[in-house]
Amino acid sequence: MVMSLSKAVTVIRNSMAFKRPQHVQWFLTRRCNYRCRGCNIWQEQDSRELSTEEVKRGLDILRAMGVVDVVFSGGNPLLRDDIEEILRYASNHFIVTVYDNGSLASEKIDALRYADFVAISIDSLDPKKNDYLKGVEGAWYRAMEAVRRLREGGINVCISPTISQHNLYELLDLTKYFAEHGNPIWYCLYSYDSPGNIEGAFSIGKMRDDYTITDREEMIKLCRGIIELRKRYSHILITDEILSAIMNLYSTGVRRWKCKALQNFFVINHLGQVSGCHLHKPIASIFELPKLWNSKKFNMLRKTYNECTRCTYLCYIFYSLHGSPAGSLQIARQHWKNAKLFLKRQTLQRLGRLVCKILSQSRGV
Repeated sequence: MVMSLSKAVTVIRNSMAFKRPQHVQWFLTRRCNYRCRGCNIWQEQDSRELSTEEVKRGLDILRAMGVVDVVFSGGNPLLRDDIEEILRYASNHFIVTVYDNGSLASEKIDALRYADFVAISIDSLDPKKNDYLKGVEGAWYRAMEAVRRLREGGINVCISPTISQHNLYELLDLTKYFAEHGNPIWYCLYSYDSPGNIEGAFSIGKMRDDYTITDREEMIKLCRGIIELRKRYSHILITDEILSAIMNLYSTGVRRWKCKALQNFFVINHLGQVSGCHLHKPIASIFELPKLWNSKKFNMLRKTYNECTRCTYLCYIFYSLHGSPAGSLQIARQHWKNAKLFLKRQTLQRLGRLVCKILSQSRGV
């Protein structure tokens, strides 16, 4: 979709606001139509989920809190019959991303016109390997066809590979291939539930040895390679700071970030339950969130999350690394960069002037 000038200004302004959540990942459903080997959602499906009106009420709350971007995932959110209505409603106020495993996007093009980004999961350029990882024959061809049709339909389609030991040695080639074709790329890093994690807000599966990255030197090499590719291709949507932090983690075992869950980001599961991240147990309903956000209970939880070292979820790392006032400038610049991907050319100069004004005002605070 083409972002309106008023929405773009709101996004940039909220990006500069302190002590507000920036990012929300909403697991809209626990239903899935694939059998990905690195995930257990398809084995533990749950038909319960919020109604359309409840989702809208939740989005109203997020808007009032100043949230900038909302990511709809699952399961596969496109399995919801009301996904078009949800995306249309959310698109008025947030940068909206919706995930698909590549199976349904071609059938939902009209609905996806309301999303700012449609992320298609493709983990390999090798059809047989990709189908093996997805657990469904023909998954690669359906995903590639979805990318083609979305691009032809003027929809901003992104490629979102999950980095694991299975595809570690081919990720640079995959990145280069899609970057050369003008597709934005952002990455997931293979993650799993903590051992004994039975109370998490959204279980994704136990650790698998074949997915877990064991070649640390190759992981560091991959990060360095992506940093070099970013100098040539503007559509690789990961910051050098994140790549540097990941390299440091794999080389020394030391994290450069403190988790900012329930500060800069949080998650909502398919039942409307809120948690700092999917690994921790639910702490409130989305409808209770406004009265609890500044509570003593939440402040204590923030301290707990701040010391947590249980995951390497890349979107969590982004909003943790860029959580300071200086980081807010980085977030604003990233959202400005993203906005330019889907703003009409004639609005860019006007928005640019407004962004400069907002940034100047923020530095003066």
